[in-house]
Amino acid sequence: MKNELSLAVQYASSCGNLPSRPQFRKWVRAALEMPARMTIRIVDIEEGRMLNKEYRKKDYATNVLTFVYEEGMGDIVICAPVIEQEATQQKKRLESHYAHMTVHGALHLQGYDHEDEEEAGIMESIEKEIMTKLGYPDPYGV
Repeated sequence: MKNELSLAVQYASSCGNLPSRPQFRKWVRAALEMPARMTIRIVDIEEGRMLNKEYRKKDYATNVLTFVYEEGMGDIVICAPVIEQEATQQKKRLESHYAHMTVHGALHLQGYDHEDEEEAGIMESIEKEIMTKLGYPDPYGV
């Protein structure tokens, strides 16, 4: 089945206002183009920084990390404090930013990337379409 999904959500953050499991499921389903097995882990700065340093050699916590084990299967790690900070700085609703980062990670698990301009344009276009269908504004809008 096209949208077959096995999803686990792990809450490892002390932040409040975290999305619910049903919200994450809705956002992932909206981005699915193939069956998927994934875990979404919500973390704090320390774990986000450690993972980014270990796997990307960058010594800071980033908003979302995606670990692809095979197409449609992997882990998405979302750093809650970074998401909150970015939402405030970018004047976005917190829920909308979580939705966007979840969709972004789900697309990575399906083989999308943004390593060059062409890939980035394709991925951003798909993200905008999904976010609009979900009732959220264009995440790349000014």
